[in-house]
Amino acid sequence: MITQKEFSRRRRQLMRMMGRNSIAILPAAPAQTRNRDVEHPFRQDSDFQYLTGFSEPDAIAVIIPGRSHGEYLLFCRERDPVMETWTGRRSGTRGAVDEFNADDAFPVSDVDEILPGLLENCDRVFYTMGSYPEFDRRIMEWVKRLRAASRSGSRAPDEFIALDHLLHDMRLYKSRSEVRVMRSAAKTACRGHRRAMQVCRPGMHEYEIEAELLHEFRRVNMVPAYPGIVGGGENGCILHYTDNNAQLQDGDLLLIDAGAEYDCYASDVTRTFPVNGKFSPAQKSLYEVVLAAQTAAIRQVKPGNHWNAPHLAAVRALTRGLIKLGILKGRPAALIKNEAYRRFYMHRTGHWLGMDVHDVGDYKVGGEWRVLEPGMTLTVEPGVYIPAGSRGVARKWWNIGIRIEDDVLVTKDGNEVLSDCAPKTVSDIEAWMQ
Repeated sequence: MITQKEFSRRRRQLMRMMGRNSIAILPAAPAQTRNRDVEHPFRQDSDFQYLTGFSEPDAIAVIIPGRSHGEYLLFCRERDPVMETWTGRRSGTRGAVDEFNADDAFPVSDVDEILPGLLENCDRVFYTMGSYPEFDRRIMEWVKRLRAASRSGSRAPDEFIALDHLLHDMRLYKSRSEVRVMRSAAKTACRGHRRAMQVCRPGMHEYEIEAELLHEFRRVNMVPAYPGIVGGGENGCILHYTDNNAQLQDGDLLLIDAGAEYDCYASDVTRTFPVNGKFSPAQKSLYEVVLAAQTAAIRQVKPGNHWNAPHLAAVRALTRGLIKLGILKGRPAALIKNEAYRRFYMHRTGHWLGMDVHDVGDYKVGGEWRVLEPGMTLTVEPGVYIPAGSRGVARKWWNIGIRIEDDVLVTKDGNEVLSDCAPKTVSDIEAWMQ
């Protein structure tokens, strides 16, 4: 778990970057209605969680470097025994100070009276526009109110700076405690994938396999990091397939893309394996092409290499492999230049991973691919997808969808594969499924 000591360290780091005469404002995520009077399970806004660890809706964090009466303020719901009987316990303003290390806390219902005074005489406002339009309007109203009172000596901020520009760069570099949490999430995801391999049989339904994954996640108090993909046969060729309701057929492959979330940190793992426990010759040949591409890509995840290096390595390996199998025809260099592989491999080889499964952080800096540094965490996930009816492709390759995905941490000496405990070689998968 991330401790309050770490949340405090993050706030101090942010305040050093903000400087004096500035203020940062972060609203919590609102509760979301699922249908009528039923709400989705609450999940805190990642930026708000990153700085506060406060997991309730209807809250606002305010950070003011150098403020003598407290640099970190939290507006939140007051304790209410009647409402807490219905909807669960609240921390209240006292809990915000005692448990979450706020310097001071106020009822969120008083924010319209208090926050304009905090904005007054600040030169710069650090705020992320566009995430919560209703709160954007409230910010503008407070600033407008201050500007209207300028004749009486009030001074409104004259500069707005995107808070996410600073915060998302911070989130890109994982601390040791963040790595521990992400390692736990990855290991739980791997247990889910191993369980799925062991129970899978022809005739089962995709949702039955999904239930096994959910069992592994919930038994250790984790939740899915995203809607899981459990696609058998032709469904494995649909990149974001989530219906998960088809029957699994003997002789098909099953592609599972599923990760666990722990303490608001995601894992993201994909494995592809035969429903009946034995790869056919065609499936094995194509699977080993994808595995070779992933191996080549992971080898490129190390300090000093740029973000695109793993993708380029995967593309080279995939193209060579598809030529060898007769699925692509031509010279490797020309096929890569013309992106002929994109017919069968249409996505990139990875993305940042952290509090969001597609985590924040720029992929390019100054127009150039970002250089990998220790603490960055990314996925490596090449794939090949050949749906039925693919022109010019032998029928034996049809309805084969393969993706192999792992979570990879950049270390000072190279990398660590956080999700290496889920079988992924042909021999390991077949042995595990027996």
